[in-house]
Amino acid sequence: MRGNVVIAGIGQTAYGKLPGRGTVSLNIEACRNALADAGIEKNAVDALLVKPPTSNPQFMYGQTLAEAMGLQPRVGGAWDQGGAANISLIAFAAMAIEHGQCDVVLVCYADNPRTGSRHAYEKAWGDDAAYGWFGVPAGYAMLARRHMEEFGTTSDQLGEIAVAIRKHGAANPNAQLRKPLTLDQYRDSPWVVDPLRRDDCCLVSDGAAAVVLMSARRAKSLGMDKAVPILGFGQGQSSSDVAQRPDLTKTCAEVSGATALQMAGLRPQDIDIAQIYDCFTITVLMTLEAYGFAKHGQGGPFCAGGRLAIGGELPVNTSGGLLSETGMPGLQLVLEGVRQMRGDATSQVKAARTCVVSNQGGIMHTHSTLVLGNPA
Repeated sequence: MRGNVVIAGIGQTAYGKLPGRGTVSLNIEACRNALADAGIEKNAVDALLVKPPTSNPQFMYGQTLAEAMGLQPRVGGAWDQGGAANISLIAFAAMAIEHGQCDVVLVCYADNPRTGSRHAYEKAWGDDAAYGWFGVPAGYAMLARRHMEEFGTTSDQLGEIAVAIRKHGAANPNAQLRKPLTLDQYRDSPWVVDPLRRDDCCLVSDGAAAVVLMSARRAKSLGMDKAVPILGFGQGQSSSDVAQRPDLTKTCAEVSGATALQMAGLRPQDIDIAQIYDCFTITVLMTLEAYGFAKHGQGGPFCAGGRLAIGGELPVNTSGGLLSETGMPGLQLVLEGVRQMRGDATSQVKAARTCVVSNQGGIMHTHSTLVLGNPA
């Protein structure tokens, strides 16, 4: 399947605080923009796949959205793996196109936790809530603390991840948070859950994003010279909650990343640029280890010294990621990967020809990986 399916169009809404906007409205705007970017009409779409909104899950949400868009899809529905769902949906779409189940697929996601409900992010987490484990940050803090205790990872090394990504977001005119960060400012930011500070944590954002997929053959017949080929994808999932895992420093991102890279026929050293799910800085560090960019336990030193900034060895989250562009989980990273491969990103990495994108959900429970190539 390598290169047989392409991302032909991308679209988004504004990100940040969007009062009065529901998720259906946001999804429609992003899909309309993606279709315009691809240069095709709505009536060409015969599949619609959507991640349901995290802040307000709804029964049969895929059909609700299809009705609002005036679509009668051959293939459709909603799928949830938390933040990993968006790349998984792209993989399902690619397989459906490859096997002749549909021709043109819209994959989209919208949510409005900033002006709507934040309950999904603030609620007690599992039975351990009785002992003070409230909200998602506590789980990631436990992973970070274990990594620090076992490998000597430091707070400053996490801070360098935040500094690099915030620098990229500051250069993005569409980013929700356009404030660069220094390491001293990071050190002064308040604790959320020790050892994670405020600037280790992603934004809470309203917004939507969408992509259009089709076969490479169809894109070529339509004269699309900037359709971005999908070289590989993979998934990996853990069914164990954090406290039940035998090793808190390893995740099934290893399986997801290895599957995608093997499909693409590439090694970590062949990747020019990475868009890594950064709900928390520790997620970036552990994912880079899992994908093989750094040895297990050596993610801290790997992320230091400006290596993740544009101009460094492996530019990461070049539009600002969840820490700066938008906390809306996952699909915006795919959009930036597409822009980088097309050569029209705001902060373009010179001569970038390969990009890996990660998504993950829960507290590093679910993982999806995508490898994109250059249209040339």
